[in-house]
Amino acid sequence: MRFLIACLLWCISSASFAHEVRPAFLRATEISTDTFQVIWKQPIIAGRRLRIVPTFPEGCTQTEARLDRNGDTVAERFTVTCNLRQGEITLPGLENTLTDAFVEISYLNDNPRTALIKPSDPTLSLSGPNTSPAKDYLGIGVEHILFGWDHLLFVIGLVLLVGGRKVWGVATAFTLAHSITLAATALGGITLPARPVEILIAGSIVLLGVEILRKQQGHMTLGVRRPYLIAFSVGLIHGFGFAGALSDIGLPQGTEIFALFLFNLGVELGQFAIIFIMIAALWTLSKLGRNWRKTAEYMASYGLASVAMFWVFQRITPYLTGA
Repeated sequence: MRFLIACLLWCISSASFAHEVRPAFLRATEISTDTFQVIWKQPIIAGRRLRIVPTFPEGCTQTEARLDRNGDTVAERFTVTCNLRQGEITLPGLENTLTDAFVEISYLNDNPRTALIKPSDPTLSLSGPNTSPAKDYLGIGVEHILFGWDHLLFVIGLVLLVGGRKVWGVATAFTLAHSITLAATALGGITLPARPVEILIAGSIVLLGVEILRKQQGHMTLGVRRPYLIAFSVGLIHGFGFAGALSDIGLPQGTEIFALFLFNLGVELGQFAIIFIMIAALWTLSKLGRNWRKTAEYMASYGLASVAMFWVFQRITPYLTGA
């Protein structure tokens, strides 16, 4: 029991300041021979920018950056003069984050170069093969669930609320709704302000925690009677969480539908992995004794609701302080 309490407290302390996993974006557009207009966008996490400054090939010169902030994204605009067809672009400091960075270089007389730079290897070789980053969206979808605490806690809550075989279908309903809003944003340009969406997402997890606790007390709640409806409705809101950042970045040109499909498939795979782990953990606890599982479920329910309520206060504070 002490071990379970320690794990819960560790999760709460780790998740308290967690935010959506959001990618960065580097776009360079050649406006004259070997002169590129560059925009570097990176997410603001916990009120702070990542302060990752792109490093261009040796011999490049660049103008002073102009800084703009739009919601939870900060953008730097500057001009780089050199040949961006050879050498390397490096993003020092990216290896210390969970942030992927999309790169798009448009040339006057050559095909554009697109790539995805990962924290595990924050360097792009400009003389290497030019491949579409569409396939990388599968991994981004998995990361979206595994490292996006908002959505991770909601999936865990679904297991606690529904359980059994039905939870797989309920999670799929959540993904379907999530996909609709993501597609509407990425392909249709429909967006919502980031802060209200984040508040609604946190609030949805609080309500899910309350539904779980009421179920454990024997009440026939709406979440118990209509779990598919609840998952689908909340999924529409959660979809805007990642879509807001994706709208700034976009999808690989020419493969938008394929990239979006892979992202949604990655989300589904990530959810199924979490559900499998949760079901296995609860089954193991039930073998140790009924009280072990019951206590763990109570702790998890109070834990996810408490963390989500903290997020509500944290995210509503800027409105109250005028920040």
